[in-house]
Amino acid sequence: MIDYPSRIQLAALPTPFKKLENFSVPGFNGNIWIKHDEMTGTEVSGNKVRKLEYCIAHALKEKCNTLITCGGIQSNHCRATAVLGAKLGLKVHLILRGVKPEFLEGNLLLDYLAGAQISYLPKEEWDTHPAFAEDLKNRLSASGDKAHFIPTGASDEIGIWGYIAAWEELVRDFAKHDIEPDYVVMATGSGGTQAGLLVGAQIQRSLTKIVAFNVCDDASYFENKINMDVSLWKQRYDVVFDETKLDIKTLEGYAGPAYGEAENIVFKMIANLAKVEGVFLDPVYTGKAFHGMVTELSLGDQGRLPGAKNIVFVHTGGLFGVFPHHENFQFD
Repeated sequence: MIDYPSRIQLAALPTPFKKLENFSVPGFNGNIWIKHDEMTGTEVSGNKVRKLEYCIAHALKEKCNTLITCGGIQSNHCRATAVLGAKLGLKVHLILRGVKPEFLEGNLLLDYLAGAQISYLPKEEWDTHPAFAEDLKNRLSASGDKAHFIPTGASDEIGIWGYIAAWEELVRDFAKHDIEPDYVVMATGSGGTQAGLLVGAQIQRSLTKIVAFNVCDDASYFENKINMDVSLWKQRYDVVFDETKLDIKTLEGYAGPAYGEAENIVFKMIANLAKVEGVFLDPVYTGKAFHGMVTELSLGDQGRLPGAKNIVFVHTGGLFGVFPHHENFQFD
């Protein structure tokens, strides 16, 4: 057993766990299961809510009335933070990477509708965003507000608890459906989901392999990021845990041209899965990871998911991020 810190219940849990019935992968005779973490709510849908349950609980415990966080223009995490702030009566200030677009759509539109204050930092200045956030905290403090800074994706030693707890939920899903998955697969962009599942699986002594497909950076980055976050988690919460045993597997090759940009084959995959299963992926995270998983499965034991019979894909959300990419979908 492990002692969890304070949590505020914000997500609709447990999320559904279902097998794909109509979608097939050539050369793969096993089952693909979906953990529907895109269904954590409505306006706040997506997996970031799991992490924010712990991050916001920490902020409230520290008597903060303001949340500061950061991400891309179409950040699912920033949108979730903005909406949850509105629900809880907290001020939210977002620091977004890029310049304000001419048209407000997708997650960004919801940010504004939820009343978030937004600052934009050009991409070439993005490395300065931690200093920008610290300066903002100081300015807010001078005006009588107390702010808590949540990093990109809520991926830090606090947010990691969200997916340590999610692993326990997954174990119950496995037992209910009488399966022992060979792999649990997800997209990784800030590393928090990947880190939490790895820790949760190790605590439970699971034989299931945790595999992530990166949508930015590279495998080395995620190994370093996860080890750092887990080390800080151990220190903050005085947990006995051997992080040297973490089996961090990040499969490269499917990130596409850049973060937030996808190849045509990813858009085709998104459209096909929606058509045959009614499951909607996004081109920034889940579409790339699902395409990577399907490609590796089609290679059989020559691929990087050998021996798969039951494989679980963690659907982390991103539906609102589909709309800014509408021009990339082709229909007859």
